[in-house]
Amino acid sequence: MKLALLLIAAFLLVPLTIGVATHESSRVPWHQASMASTGLAPDPTKTPDAVVQVYAAKAFGWRGAFSVHTWIVVKSPGAAQFKRFDVVGWGGSRVVRENYAAADALWYGGQPEILLDLRGEQAESLIRDIEAAVASYPFADTYHTWPGPNSNTFTAYIGRNVPGLRLDLPANAIGKDYLPLSSPIARAPSGTGIQISLLGLLGAIVAVEEGIEINILGLSAGIDLLSPALRLPGLGRIGVRKAGRPDKDGERTNP
Repeated sequence: MKLALLLIAAFLLVPLTIGVATHESSRVPWHQASMASTGLAPDPTKTPDAVVQVYAAKAFGWRGAFSVHTWIVVKSPGAAQFKRFDVVGWGGSRVVRENYAAADALWYGGQPEILLDLRGEQAESLIRDIEAAVASYPFADTYHTWPGPNSNTFTAYIGRNVPGLRLDLPANAIGKDYLPLSSPIARAPSGTGIQISLLGLLGAIVAVEEGIEINILGLSAGIDLLSPALRLPGLGRIGVRKAGRPDKDGERTNP
């Protein structure tokens, strides 16, 4: 029993320590940090098809050593611009924001990564459900950096309510595991399995997309079996890139 506890502690704390040691905080204050477009999103005026994308970027400042900030963007067929939805914990009582920044903007200087990129009919079929999930988010006036509800709680909520996304959020998206005490059992964020969680402080996921993941005090670690990889606190995903998921430059592997 002691050995098992030591192994779990090492699996959580060693990668987290590496993440903290290698993290470089921004050298400018938050109000001067760049929110410029990165060019990862397609030009909506030249892309007639529907688009759904999910992004993640390191949180600003010291928080980036522990967690990423995630958001979702959609574009209906023929639309000339994206709609961006994310949760921002400052600047107003309602934390769900629309078009807080450009679809693919730097997150206060942090380079975003595309977690999901759907186009055409597949994307179009999901946009209405995504917008309905945004409208029904139950914590629209509540924000807590840890253990949630926060920006990653919001993105995970959309994933659970739109299982067609098969949205796999990284282990370092702290807050994705937050579930209220009234509903401790739910779909995994990907919609491909089940999750048990007590306020995002203790729980587990067993799902096709996520694999097997445990959560202790908001720190998640596990193993992705479908596309072999470790899921580590502070570091996210280490291993084989999922088929169809773009890399940091927007290039996709074959599905």
